[in-house]
Amino acid sequence: MEILSIIPARGGSKGIKRKNIKPILNKPLVAYTIEASINSKYITKTIVSSEDEEILEISKKYGAEILKRPLELAQDETKTAPVMLDVIKRLEEQGYIPDYVVLLQPTCPLRNEEYIDKAFGFYFEALKNGYDSCFGAYDIGYTHSKWRVLHNNKLEALYDFRIRPRRQDIDEHYKMLAENGAFYVLPCEVLKKEKDFIGCNPIAYVTPRIIDIDTEDDFIKVENILKAKNNA
Repeated sequence: MEILSIIPARGGSKGIKRKNIKPILNKPLVAYTIEASINSKYITKTIVSSEDEEILEISKKYGAEILKRPLELAQDETKTAPVMLDVIKRLEEQGYIPDYVVLLQPTCPLRNEEYIDKAFGFYFEALKNGYDSCFGAYDIGYTHSKWRVLHNNKLEALYDFRIRPRRQDIDEHYKMLAENGAFYVLPCEVLKKEKDFIGCNPIAYVTPRIIDIDTEDDFIKVENILKAKNNA
């Protein structure tokens, strides 16, 4: 069984300059995900896709195979699924066809091979029950009174707050999950059919929250966690 890991690591970043190779404890960010992928007992091939020569060289140094990404797939507005499909297409042209594809975003350095392997074990059991894909998530609790915060800080109600029923009178209380960005897996054929890395019948692998680095503060938090772990 061939399981391909794709790590998308674009050179440009609006928020944090050169984020994917910014060091944490003297190791570039992308290296943590490469090592987790290579050390997984399930993953058989690890590919880093980037348009950036420095990222590609660093990724190769840490053991990943590399693919130079076309510049048109390395723009600010580029979504992840087309990048994955580009990797699949080019590998198929070389004669490599994976059974499953896993997306590992490099911004989750606390996600290690133990997490990946437990997620795979959960996913393969879920396949027996008709699920086609799996993603990492964390639990944000039960609620019926949901609000969405828009970009201008305007609030959008996702329930009828004018009626405002009492909690104990509500039959439906929804368990809310948020993707953690650490793990997405699905059959290669589903990826190609749906042109997305979540299938038609997904299941969530729920664990405590994993930091998905987006700010300088996130880098500091992760570094402190790793320091504490190394000193334990």
